[in-house]
Amino acid sequence: MLFRSWQGPVARPWPDVVAVTDHVGVTHLVVTRHALVRQVLADPTTFLPDNALDAVTPIPVAALRVLVGHGFRLPPTLANNGGPSHPEIRGIVAEALHPHRVAALRPWLTAVVRDRVDRLAAALDAGRAVDLYADLAADLPLLALAQLVDLPDEPTDVVKEFTRAALELFWAPVDAERQRVLAKIVGRFHAVLRRFARTGDGLVARLRAAGHPPEVVVGALFFLLVAGQETTSQFLTLLLHRLAGEPAVLAGLRDGTIAVDDVVEEGLRLEPPIVTWRRVAARDTTLGATPVPAGTSLVLWLARAGRDPAVVAAPDEFVPGQRGSRRHLAFGAGAHRCVGAQLARLEAAVVVDEVAPLLTDLTVLRAPWCPDNLSFRMPDAFVVARSGSARYPSRRRPSSATPRR
Repeated sequence: MLFRSWQGPVARPWPDVVAVTDHVGVTHLVVTRHALVRQVLADPTTFLPDNALDAVTPIPVAALRVLVGHGFRLPPTLANNGGPSHPEIRGIVAEALHPHRVAALRPWLTAVVRDRVDRLAAALDAGRAVDLYADLAADLPLLALAQLVDLPDEPTDVVKEFTRAALELFWAPVDAERQRVLAKIVGRFHAVLRRFARTGDGLVARLRAAGHPPEVVVGALFFLLVAGQETTSQFLTLLLHRLAGEPAVLAGLRDGTIAVDDVVEEGLRLEPPIVTWRRVAARDTTLGATPVPAGTSLVLWLARAGRDPAVVAAPDEFVPGQRGSRRHLAFGAGAHRCVGAQLARLEAAVVVDEVAPLLTDLTVLRAPWCPDNLSFRMPDAFVVARSGSARYPSRRRPSSATPRR
């Protein structure tokens, strides 16, 4: 994985921009400093979002035929839209995820999480291992999103299969055979989204009423399902895993000396589900002292920017509330800043508040494993048990070339 090394200690001297060559021979400029990453994100005129959805591994003809056969199209809509239609589309989506609507979700969300935690605690007390990804975090953000936005009436596992397949197809190094498999999954669900875009209520109806064509409505749903829930389930898993190894933080949560919101922000800084994001230079420019010719692909190292020693006092340590903790770029910045940031924060705060007491005196039997991917971490499991009470059969972690499903 190109950016797996971001998890290590901060390197010094801290570089501004690094030229790298990825697995298909395309040269990118990797931007690492917080100030420069933010500068790029805040300037959508000089640095366009047009390449945000370009497949990291070029999609071969056979897989393209599968996508075309399902009528797959994804025009510029949200994350990859640098055109004049973006503000209106974003505004309609933002209204559906308005902070007041999100805040009103807290009682429902708390009840759901509390019920799951009770069942997990009972299993742990009985000496059984539990998977905090599968049994808690995997579908929770999807259920929360469905409270705010009308979604197709499809089984949860089908939606999750689609969203993870999309992240793998567009952002992972995969071989041609795997690309055809992923294209079938993505294409089939895209057809479901197209049907729903013509008849659905709520958000899709408002987009239609504003005059946006069906393919734009589908694009909005596509991004919502990927960015509005899949990344959050990943973050919840990664955050809980990090907290399981932070006894001092868990103690501070118990005695009230550490605030839940500070834990969430520090988690976003240190354990962001999105490690990098992309932009393309629209004209000749510079970043710091580095020339950036027009057409240059930039990889913005969001996770590394969160550990910039110019911003945060203890870059590699989990210190909730420390100086600079809330200046992370886990949600991006500027015109394309994540429209669902408040929803993700609420979900994380409720989960931390309810689950933290469960994390004391646990043994991690299987830590989250993340496959090769340019931008998304995609953990697959987080199995724990009461210390000394259960064993979990080890599983060989698949290589990046091994199909996940």
